Amino acid sequence: MQISARGDYAVRAALSLATAYPTLLSTQAIAAEQDMPRKFLEAVLADLRRAGVVRAQRGAEGGYTLARPPREITIGHVLRAVDGPLAGVRGLRPEETQYAGAAENLPRLWVAVRASVRRVVDEVSLDELVSGRLPAHVRKLTAQPDAWEPR
Repeated sequence: MQISARGDYAVRAALSLATAYPTLLSTQAIAAEQDMPRKFLEAVLADLRRAGVVRAQRGAEGGYTLARPPREITIGHVLRAVDGPLAGVRGLRPEETQYAGAAENLPRLWVAVRASVRRVVDEVSLDELVSGRLPAHVRKLTAQPDAWEPR
């Protein structure tokens, strides 16, 4: 799975908002804290607002806050809001792919890949990530000897 810059920025912004929840944060404050370009962050926050992940308040005392408590928003919600479906194969959903011959079973693998990604990003909330209290099955994945090794 490739995490786009947009997805990375969205998760980082959501984590800043989770830490401050329910207080409003300005784009300038989030950009400074997370060391990201403010204009790009504004576009990311607009996507998150349209998806119902954050809400905006205008005015001198305005800013952004999460639309729901951090324990109710998963990393998957945030990623989908800015990048769309988690797993795609040439623009198709994994279950929509069809192959012939030696590759006929490939859709099963693509569906399994999506399911494994979901098992992590859809089962970790912003609250859990901020606190470092990840679910046991996620902690177990990061504890595997080769988990931190590049391939």
